[in-house]
Parts: sequence; C-alpha cells; structure tokens
Amino acid sequence: MNRLYKFKQYYHEAKRNKWYGYFAFFCRLTLAVAWIISGTVKIKGERFAAGLSHNHPLGQYFDALINTGYYYTFIGVAQVFVAILLLIPRTALLGAICSFPIMLNIFILTYAVRFEGTRMATFMLLANLFLLCWYYNRLKFILPFRRVEVEYNSTDIKPKSNKFPFLFFGGVIVTLATVVYLNNIMYDIRPGSEPAECWNGCPGNSNPKACEEFCDCIHNKGNPLGKCLEDYEKAKKYSLNTRTGK
Repeated sequence: MNRLYKFKQYYHEAKRNKWYGYFAFFCRLTLAVAWIISGTVKIKGERFAAGLSHNHPLGQYFDALINTGYYYTFIGVAQVFVAILLLIPRTALLGAICSFPIMLNIFILTYAVRFEGTRMATFMLLANLFLLCWYYNRLKFILPFRRVEVEYNSTDIKPKSNKFPFLFFGGVIVTLATVVYLNNIMYDIRPGSEPAECWNGCPGNSNPKACEEFCDCIHNKGNPLGKCLEDYEKAKKYSLNTRTGK
C-alpha cells in the first residue's frame, strides 16, 4: 500500500510540473507528425519509404501492401485520424490508445526484418507508453484491474512546480542511449536500406565474404531474410572450420 501511495503522490506531483507537461506535449506532437506523414503517403497511393530497396524484406512488404488497393488507403486515413486525436487535448488519450497497437505492430515488424529504423520505432513506442502513463488518471477506469483507492492528504502533494526534473530527463537520455547501444550490438548483420548500404558494411564484418553473399542473397536474388541468414550462418561456420582445420 505504501508503494502505491508513493506512486500516486509522485504521479500527481508530475502532473503539476510544467516540464512533464511539455514532454507529454512533445510526445503527442511527435507521434502525430509521424502518423500524418505516413498516412498522407498512403492516402496519395504512394509507396512508403520509396528509397527502400524492393528486395529488402520490408521493401517487399511495402510493395505488397500498396497493391491491396483501398485497404492501403484505409490504413492512411486511420493514421491521420489518430494524429488528429493526438493533437486535440480532449481526445489525446483516445489517440494514445489507438496509436499503441499500430506502433507496437511497427516496432515488432522493424525488428523482425532487421530494419535500420528499429531505433526510431523504439523511441516512438516509448513515447506512446509515456503518454499512456501520463493519462493514467483517466485510463485507470477502463483497465481490467481491481482499483485500490489510496487516501492521502492534499497537503502531501506539492503545488504546481516549475522545477526542472533532472532525474527524469536524465533517465530519458540514458534510456535513448541504451536503445541506440543495444541496437548497434543486437545483430551481427543487417540487410541495409539499400544494396550499397549492405555491401559497405561488409569490410567491418567478422566474415566479409559471408557478408557479401548475404547481401547478394537479399538484394540481387531477392530471397527471404530467413534463408539468407541461414546461408550466412553456414558460410561463417564453414569459414571457421576451414581456418581451424576441422
């Protein structure tokens, strides 16, 4: 009960701090702009991420998606609608709720195909999660959990504050840096957004020849990512066995 009391006290104090409010507005604005850009492209009937290689796994996905006709347009309209909800303070919570499954889907998709945009997708998902936490006072009424009301004196809550929350924003910076770091070490190889980007990464790879074969498998032959990764691992293992004489 004491932890819940402290959480609610911290939450109410945060809601009264203008810097948290500015950050919530920044998250709303960033997500809204992203949805407007993405949705407008789809409404116009243009291929999203036009510079992405057609043989990249995500490029193949976008090529298939644009050929779905009015379903592609529907996705664009939905994204713009969510952006409008986020921009209006009264409907911002509904926008954050609608945005979350879309953002989660994009997050998983980018990691599944080892897209270079995994970092940005992670940042946007974290921004969406922050908004859901920011609107907890309204969101709690629809959550399927038993609500425990914690009584506290109004004197326990500090008045509105302009004090900059160094600890919170320090945590934000550390979190973003951690995401970037983990993304850099997470994968031994990525397809790259374009063929040149893939081949340019081969000189720094532990097995340049296997890397080049992987890039050829993806961008020239257009094979599935899973098969190319399997061949890449086999090439690495063969090269290692050759060097060790096994």
